[in-house]
Amino acid sequence: MTTIFIFAGAALAEIAGCFAFWAWMRQGASAIWLLPGLVSLAAFAWLLTFAPSDYAGRAYAAYGGVYVAASLVWLWLAEGRKPDAWDLTGAAIVLFGAAIILWAPRAG
Repeated sequence: MTTIFIFAGAALAEIAGCFAFWAWMRQGASAIWLLPGLVSLAAFAWLLTFAPSDYAGRAYAAYGGVYVAASLVWLWLAEGRKPDAWDLTGAAIVLFGAAIILWAPRAG
């Protein structure tokens, strides 16, 4: 359960940080948006250090599935665009893959 909270927090921080840059570059928001964006991206990197994996690459790979699903939640809640069936199908597939990567039994 802790893993889910770590990845969810990291995803929120990463998406918010990236969105700050998106808003500045693509939507004409003030450059002031970059400050909280940078803080948010630093929080994302810090949170991922708590991922329960002995290897960074495996933690990042598992987190990737959570990021995809969280991005679709952002699409819906922050941008007002409801994900379609293809979005949801893709998210389910990557979350299943993330679970395999993170919780599969490992030999030695």
